[in-house]
Amino acid sequence: MAIRTEPVTINIGPQHPSTHGVLRLRVTFDGEVIVDVEPVFGYLHRGSEKLAEERNYVQVLTLTDRLDYVASMTNNQAYCIAVEKMLGVEAPLRGQYLRVLAAELQRAASHLVATGFLLQDLGALATPLMYCFRFREKILDLFEMLCGARITVSYMRPGGVFSDAPPDFWPALDDLMQEAPHLIQELEQLLMKNEIVLVRTKNVGVLSAESAIASSVSGPVLRASGVAWDWRKMDPYDIYDRLEFDVPVGERGDNYDRFRVRIEEVKQSLRIVEQCRDEIHPGPVRADVDAEAIDLVLERRGEAEKPLAEGPVRAELPFVLRPPAGAEAYGRVEAPKGELAFYLVSDGSIAPYRCKIRSPSLINLTVLRELLVGWKLADMIVTLGSIDINMGEVDR
Repeated sequence: MAIRTEPVTINIGPQHPSTHGVLRLRVTFDGEVIVDVEPVFGYLHRGSEKLAEERNYVQVLTLTDRLDYVASMTNNQAYCIAVEKMLGVEAPLRGQYLRVLAAELQRAASHLVATGFLLQDLGALATPLMYCFRFREKILDLFEMLCGARITVSYMRPGGVFSDAPPDFWPALDDLMQEAPHLIQELEQLLMKNEIVLVRTKNVGVLSAESAIASSVSGPVLRASGVAWDWRKMDPYDIYDRLEFDVPVGERGDNYDRFRVRIEEVKQSLRIVEQCRDEIHPGPVRADVDAEAIDLVLERRGEAEKPLAEGPVRAELPFVLRPPAGAEAYGRVEAPKGELAFYLVSDGSIAPYRCKIRSPSLINLTVLRELLVGWKLADMIVTLGSIDINMGEVDR
């Protein structure tokens, strides 16, 4: 006998840990089945775009760090590309290689966070998350060597990067590159054939390619639906046109595909990092660094000296930047979560007249209702985790 139920609407968040930040969801249930979902945000609104219009062009970089705060390097990169377009300048080649190397390490670190917390949402308490964080910590150690910071890095600058990599960075990077395949294999063995992971993610939260394109989603969420679209391939920036890498895609666009695509992208990011490393050798050895460590790196690779071993990492620009009045630019990158872009307009002053951010987390969140209606509460938590949002760039 069917039991008659009344729809009930409940709030989930904005403090619940499984909402991945201060996101509030108004969810209407018929029994246990979701019949409607309304995302409510704005609890983290910090006015980043307005604040950017009150700071000079270099100072704005610290605001970009705090958008997607687990992917600060790519935030820096998108903003710097927009400023460079306004100024009509280009970063030196060595600076571009360092940018891409840092951005791809950041992509791997961001995807590890997404994977770890997705599995935490699924109910695998602590162990897979710690596997992912152990790998990510090694990447953050490299960031600390590059710029002295681990999370909000402010490493890149209009015209290049803040400084060259110190000599001791290269042995540490080589160590990570040797260890990374084992760390990824260990993670895959733990997860990819796990019966609970498969049952809870396969054919759950399916997003068709047509719906994904119509909703303007991007990044792994789009590629998991079978659309091989990546701005690093479609409109290469910095030195991506010099590099070889593949664009992983899914088949069904379900929770499993979104999770699997990110793991495959970590592999491709490390492949890019390896190419960048092989093109740019360490610079001159500082007096306080053991020269034998640098010799060990070159001996491992067995390479002759290359022209990109030294050289400028940042273009010569004025201390205070003043793009010409009326100049405007749209700087776009393939960030870990999708298309991240800055639209800047200049009035000739030292600060942007207008700054508008196209954040992938906000756009990708728009498909949430389509993914959740018809499923149950436990499926909702996992599906939200599979989108991989960051409220810092949703609210801005």
